[in-house]
Amino acid sequence: MGAVACFSGVVRGFEGDKAITGIEYEAFEKMAQHQLDLICGQVEKQWPIESVRLVHRIGYVKTNEVSLWVEIISPHRGEAFAACQYLIDELKRVVPIWKKPII
Repeated sequence: MGAVACFSGVVRGFEGDKAITGIEYEAFEKMAQHQLDLICGQVEKQWPIESVRLVHRIGYVKTNEVSLWVEIISPHRGEAFAACQYLIDELKRVVPIWKKPII
């Protein structure tokens, strides 16, 4: 394998125009895991991926801390970047994880 693409999603200090101290994440965990498994399967079918790893924190995450971490290993960087972006976009679109900004 020739590429490892890693992404860290960090909690910003603002939600819209309001300063926040962090985000409280909540999930329907069983369904979230099911949806993530489906998305990872789609990624592996669409690109020649060696490995997909993902961690999404649940509960309170302070500003400037990582709430999402993704790692994609593939033969080439273009495939790794494309797969990583697709995975994150699909996660945000279909996985039942909700966020509540904390002021």
